[in-house]
Amino acid sequence: MFFANPFKLKKLGILGMNNRNINYIGNLNERKNFPLVDNKLKTKQIAQKHNIAVPELLGFIEYQVQINNFKHYIKNENGFVIKPAQGSGGKGILVIVKTVGDKFIKPNGVELEYSDIKRHISNILSGLYSLGGRNDVAIFEKLVNFDSAFDEFSYEGVPDVRVVVYKGYPALAMMRLSTSNSDGKANLHQGAVGVGIDIKTGKALNAVQFDRPVYIHPDTKKPLKELKIPFWNDILILASRCFDMTNMGYLGADIVIDKDKGPLVLELNARPGLAIQIANGIGAQTRFKKIDEVKYIETDPKKRVHFSQTNF
Repeated sequence: MFFANPFKLKKLGILGMNNRNINYIGNLNERKNFPLVDNKLKTKQIAQKHNIAVPELLGFIEYQVQINNFKHYIKNENGFVIKPAQGSGGKGILVIVKTVGDKFIKPNGVELEYSDIKRHISNILSGLYSLGGRNDVAIFEKLVNFDSAFDEFSYEGVPDVRVVVYKGYPALAMMRLSTSNSDGKANLHQGAVGVGIDIKTGKALNAVQFDRPVYIHPDTKKPLKELKIPFWNDILILASRCFDMTNMGYLGADIVIDKDKGPLVLELNARPGLAIQIANGIGAQTRFKKIDEVKYIETDPKKRVHFSQTNF
């Protein structure tokens, strides 16, 4: 068994779980603001007030007696997404890419019926996927039509960009690519590939799956080094603006690129994971310390992005 040397990790600026929880989440994120990011419905509502683009909300269900109403929300949609408002780690997210008659098709081709959809909504409402097992709300979103720039980089799902924002400055970024293991979801815990992205250029650096280096997509065999993200400056500015929206000093912004609408904030995370350091090949604290050197409060997101792109 391999044990990392804690002194070496500290020298490399690697951010560990305890340090993250105490000195970053605990010190920089006020408890009163957590509902803004822990509840995806509240995130969407406050984002719309701040003119931050998000996937279109089709509707939501709060109570078991409303479950049959879901047909109303999806009647004009060929594909859609159902999410628990307070879910975490990608749990409970159901992606439907196509509707054929009374059948709902998942990204992997599995067919579901109305009864399956109703059961899934009921499980969401009962808190099966929510933080702390609390009763939850089922959110219906319009399916994102992802940009063709990511053809062959993602398997049966929509890829997203995770940007860790520290005190309003984009500090680290990676793209999460769905795989057959992740069931079409861009979630690293479920087997998605994480590709570290250069803050300055939007180009791929390194890639990991299950915390191990990978060089090609496991399903499509596409070389991951060829990945370059369009709308890169717009993505960083959008992520930076999420700090002003939530007043959270340590934040993960998950952003997707719709073919027609451009970058959209998918969701926010007050406890972004640490695997992004492996994907980038750098310790997060090296970036955070550079940002801490800024002695004044910069209120312009574009200037914060310029600082990050100049220094990182």
